Amino acid sequence: MDNGEAFLADARRLLASDYLPKIERCLEKLDDEQVWWRAGAESNSIGNLLLHLSGNARQWVVSGIGGTADERTRQAEFDARAGSARTELLERLRATLADVDAVLARVEPARLLERRRIQESEVSVLEAIFHVVEHFSMHTGQIILLTKMLTQSDLRFYDFSTGAPLPKWNEKSVDDI
Repeated sequence: MDNGEAFLADARRLLASDYLPKIERCLEKLDDEQVWWRAGAESNSIGNLLLHLSGNARQWVVSGIGGTADERTRQAEFDARAGSARTELLERLRATLADVDAVLARVEPARLLERRRIQESEVSVLEAIFHVVEHFSMHTGQIILLTKMLTQSDLRFYDFSTGAPLPKWNEKSVDDI
């Protein structure tokens, strides 16, 4: 596997098998009201962050790299104060990530340095993918923090019984059994 193939494989793995399952675990712990709770007028709710993640990933990868029409209304992601249930928001995010994965599966490593115009910026395909992965990571961390604040619980993402952290975010937590 060359560097480009490894980069693409890691990007796909992080989005689908690391960040998404952590967000799913968070949403299992919350009700619809908690998903739309804001710490203050200038803060974003988890619902806003989910809309924003879907919009950003779709704009940068599905449209920017994949070539579909960009129909994003970014400000609406932050203006929403309620509306979609957490299950609807999660289904939207899953559908977006499935579309992102399909685009990334078609990217040839030799195309990683090709230029694209996304959000009025000239970026390489590699930069666009890197942006989405790091952006997803940052907002996943915010969703985790807000979930911990709202539930006052440990989300049990890792098993430390062997001394090394073993991921377990794809498992149901003890509280969910």
